[in-house]
Amino acid sequence: MARVTLTQYLLEQQRSHYKVSPGLRLLIEVVARACKMISHHVNKGQLSGIGDVVGNTNVQGEAQKRLDVVANEVLVEANEWGGQLAAMVSEEMDGPYIVPNRYPRGQYLLLMDPLDGSSNLDVNGTVGTIFSVLRYQDDDREPEERSFLQPGSSQVAAGFALYGPSTVLVLTVGNGTVGFTLDKELGSFVMTQPSIRIPEDTSEFAINASNARHWEPPVKRYIDECLAGKTGPRERDFNMRWVASMVGDIYRILCRGGVFMYPRDAKRKDGRLRLMYEANPMAFIIEQAGGAATDGVNRLLDLQPTALHQRIGVVMGSKNEVERIASYHQD
Repeated sequence: MARVTLTQYLLEQQRSHYKVSPGLRLLIEVVARACKMISHHVNKGQLSGIGDVVGNTNVQGEAQKRLDVVANEVLVEANEWGGQLAAMVSEEMDGPYIVPNRYPRGQYLLLMDPLDGSSNLDVNGTVGTIFSVLRYQDDDREPEERSFLQPGSSQVAAGFALYGPSTVLVLTVGNGTVGFTLDKELGSFVMTQPSIRIPEDTSEFAINASNARHWEPPVKRYIDECLAGKTGPRERDFNMRWVASMVGDIYRILCRGGVFMYPRDAKRKDGRLRLMYEANPMAFIIEQAGGAATDGVNRLLDLQPTALHQRIGVVMGSKNEVERIASYHQD
């Protein structure tokens, strides 16, 4: 069977399915090349001091590691000059990065978490890059924060790279969810998962159990039922998994089903994850793979953002489990 590269896939989506414009195709290819470079830095591990804290904090108040900064710089420098973007937003930057006037401006906006799960670096754990693409709708004015405040349903593409034993790129352009694996000898992302589908039912959940004392009653009810196993109301045993990087937990769910939960609780009343560049792109990917994604009650992609770094509670994965959790909140 002929191997399909990322470029070939995007051209097919452009020519036959009309899901990708030439500009969007080039933008995704540039992001993918940047991810290959970040993968190279990650693979060097402690040889390059990537887990070292640089002494700065980002807009979230989180300590930045060296590779947080490097990954952000790689993505910005790769994308600013190509002519596809008007502006970018990153977890590592306070506000929008406007494409300098010396470069042509395009019709898209890029939102990104350059290095999700960077707390895993010092233990050689799984990390990744998350990205989302929106259309720039204000051609007659300078891009600003409000240009990005579009609901997740407005995304034209979303994806993430996972830097594990192999480097994987998961992507949706609104025509299903597909996966690619980096062939380091060829230097190309090659399609290895042409149609990812999440099972509607599951016996696996991912949640940070150390926060149990802060959970809202519906979340505690759901987890207690799972832990009760065959002798409980669910009448089957569940496994718990927790990678501590969203990319790792979501990729596992895409491969074999499950539900990922980082809900709002008494400790984080607004939630922990960022709506614009973590929850929304993952929700788009999950839904295109047949799953569901909510804040516990409301569909994530329907929410109207109010700030670039807005936080939100997240429940996503196998459809029937997500709907069950939502019904407990409604009860």
